[in-house]
Amino acid sequence: MLEEISTQINTDTVVLSSAAAQAVQNILAEKNLEGYALRIYVAGGGCGGTQFGMALDNNFRDIDTTFESEGVKVVVDEVSIDYLMGASIDYVDDPQRGAGFVVDSPNAKAHSHGADACACGGSCACNN
Repeated sequence: MLEEISTQINTDTVVLSSAAAQAVQNILAEKNLEGYALRIYVAGGGCGGTQFGMALDNNFRDIDTTFESEGVKVVVDEVSIDYLMGASIDYVDDPQRGAGFVVDSPNAKAHSHGADACACGGSCACNN
């Protein structure tokens, strides 16, 4: 008999702010996506740093890491989890840059820009 493998991690490893959790919950409710989770993944490197992507997903694999943060189920693949350890995810509504999710991860490649830094390495839209 094949045992199902499910990896659980401490929710302190990747933390959603209450604003981010509320934004995800609102999207899930608007789209009537019961049973879906927020999938966070490495989407490449841009501006010299790691970029993250997000999607609403209900296709979970045995090797995915799953956990709950602020009442939202979060799923991370086996490669991306190393980049997301210790990360915080927030939702901001900036009048100049617009609204979106921002990932702050100590394990992503650091890079710097001027005071008008681009949002690479973390900002993304949550679309399904």
